[in-house]
Amino acid sequence: MFKRATIVLMLIVFGTVIIALSGCEEKKAPTVISLDKGWLFHPGDNLEFAKPEYNDSSWKSIGVYEPWEKQGYPRLNGFAWYRTKVVIPSSIRDEADLKDSLIVKLGKIDDFDQVFFNGVLIGENLQNVKPGTKPANDFKDLKNSYWNEQRRYSLPLKSGLIKWDNTNVIAVRVFDWGGAGGIFAGELSIGMQSYKDYVKIIYNNGDFKSFGKQFEKKIVVKNISKNYTIEGEFSVNVVDNITDKKLYEKEVPMSLPPKGKNYFSFTFDKPKESAKVEYEFEFKNDEEKIITEGVPYILTPPVKETPQINGALVYGERINKPFLYRIAATGKRPLKFSAEGLPEGLTLNANTGIITGKVSKAGKYEVKISVKNTLGTDTKTLEIVIGNKLALTPPMGWNSWNCWGLSVSQKKVYDAAKAFVNTGLADHGWTYINIDDGWEIPGNSKKPKRKRNGEILTNEKFPDMQKLGKDIHALGLKFGIYSSPGPLTCGGYTASYGHELQDAKTFAKWGIDYLKYDLCSYRKMMKDQNSVEELMPPYIKMHKALMKINRDIVYSLCEYGNGKVWEWGEKVGGNLWRTTGDIWDDWNRLYQIGFGQAGLEKYAGPGHWNDPDMLVLGWVGWGPNLHRTRLTPDEQYTHMSLWALLSAPLLLGNDLTKLDDFTLNLITNDEVIAIDQDKLGKQASRVFNKDSIQIWKKPLADGTTAVGIFNTSVKNNDFVLDLVGLGFSWEVILRDVWKQKNIGVFAHTYPCRIPAHGVKLLKIIKK
Repeated sequence: MFKRATIVLMLIVFGTVIIALSGCEEKKAPTVISLDKGWLFHPGDNLEFAKPEYNDSSWKSIGVYEPWEKQGYPRLNGFAWYRTKVVIPSSIRDEADLKDSLIVKLGKIDDFDQVFFNGVLIGENLQNVKPGTKPANDFKDLKNSYWNEQRRYSLPLKSGLIKWDNTNVIAVRVFDWGGAGGIFAGELSIGMQSYKDYVKIIYNNGDFKSFGKQFEKKIVVKNISKNYTIEGEFSVNVVDNITDKKLYEKEVPMSLPPKGKNYFSFTFDKPKESAKVEYEFEFKNDEEKIITEGVPYILTPPVKETPQINGALVYGERINKPFLYRIAATGKRPLKFSAEGLPEGLTLNANTGIITGKVSKAGKYEVKISVKNTLGTDTKTLEIVIGNKLALTPPMGWNSWNCWGLSVSQKKVYDAAKAFVNTGLADHGWTYINIDDGWEIPGNSKKPKRKRNGEILTNEKFPDMQKLGKDIHALGLKFGIYSSPGPLTCGGYTASYGHELQDAKTFAKWGIDYLKYDLCSYRKMMKDQNSVEELMPPYIKMHKALMKINRDIVYSLCEYGNGKVWEWGEKVGGNLWRTTGDIWDDWNRLYQIGFGQAGLEKYAGPGHWNDPDMLVLGWVGWGPNLHRTRLTPDEQYTHMSLWALLSAPLLLGNDLTKLDDFTLNLITNDEVIAIDQDKLGKQASRVFNKDSIQIWKKPLADGTTAVGIFNTSVKNNDFVLDLVGLGFSWEVILRDVWKQKNIGVFAHTYPCRIPAHGVKLLKIIKK
């Protein structure tokens, strides 16, 4: 086959080089312009920055895929501006099927934004503004942040603001509450409105109605335009990710008039393993709109009616400190508990399984605990260690932040505690009920923040903190709270600066068992947020205060991994320390945080744990408006599996009063929990990372090995596990941990298929 000849002619006309290509196919002009590069940045606030003619030559370049704190502005909160210049070719308008609006996408912005196009305000906080709207400051005074929402603004062509084939200036005014700030993720682009933009497939992510062995799904296909009739073909396919078999398929023609909608419902058999639904609208002009949704699938077997003791089987407390341990056990009620070898000073309630008291003598005590019902008895050995260490296994519990944010209240906290008992979560080892930010008096309030003696006050949402502690303890659960070494918390509430010992004593009076200590406003008092010399003193100060009170409080350091906290967290008394910034329900964030823990395993162990932040399963929202987690079912299996392998603290962040069967399945698999709570306390190491497959390996106290095979790609992946490469040159028994059953005996290799963003969690047992 001969190559096609290409003739290049270069003409110089009035000093301009014109290149003409002859004999080759014409290159099609781009329909979308990327805005992911070329941004300039300036801290502070001045509306002059919005003007196209403003001289920004002294501004610094900045990226838009990580917060400004990671790009040279570690102490910046409040206002800052982004500016970029972009030439918009008229070809994208002329070749568009619709010629009504230009769409400006600006990614995710933490926390609030106003967007100016050629000096004119066009939108703020996800919404377009009316033409002629003057910029004001109240855009930053909302109760809830939109930090995790994709910004999308439309600019009508008739507005006359667009300079075609010329330079346009986009300026973004950002206000950051605290923590991370700025444009940090998402899509940044400019393009014309298309038919795809007007078709909305409303599918309520994750909402599948259960009817016996089938799921029912109801969706709405909607045309949101006022002027266009949209025609095409709509199809639904449900596909098994393991076998590629179609579980359901349907195609229907659709004609949607302006503001029209079409209702569509379908049923299909519940999948036994990973599956997805593909919704596709194919337009008359060959455009396609495709949305993919994961289908919930349950692997954890039902809880047996015979008795079974679950949870951590080692527990540490200090001498003469209040002791509280709830034996986690499942089985048909009523259950009767007994214990042999309890140290002097402790008693067991035979009906509840709650052990209380104080121990005055240091030592390790091997206690034989039993639980029985009419169907049988289960017995295990609980090791009670009275000495100088707490948190001998990673803490398990619930924290209010990821669902309630600053709208947390005493009622919501106690509702979570009751849910631990009523849903059976406490029977699987879930223990701590932790209040995050929002229980204190706001710093800008005119109300007193403390009593005359300096004791910190609670706001009206928490009328009786001491009673709340007693009520939680009565359930056999632990009680946690939140503060900061600075004068204010991240949410702007009163914190512990200058009152460390007094607050520690107050926490003890309230019955607190766990303290999350968040750096927050203390950062403004630092010259360098990554300076170990500056980071350690405030945490040492609170640790010394905690050591002077009459109860044990697990100490959680939250300073976002600054200064490599894993290298010194234990030295300042920390029992766990955040190794990262905040997590949210997004695969990219989960990937960045979870798989970013490689190499930190040598810093974790009994009494001191790396903390990659809380679990984002179930209904979350960071405020009063909740939504189902945006993680797919496969991603949620990955989330729980990886955190268990990492020996990470397991802190639920969801509304426990809205637990569905799938979420309950995820958080009550006792074999998965046992990997996290393993007595040996070894964090997994990454031993393989190639072609979107990662393998993490964790030794367990019983001599077996836990192995997670993770597929981080967007496609299902066939993989052959090299058992010899993992160190097993002999025949082994492989156990599927999620299914709680042995797969078989294998030598040398194990072939498997792993769904996109999914996991195969195995236990390797010597034959």
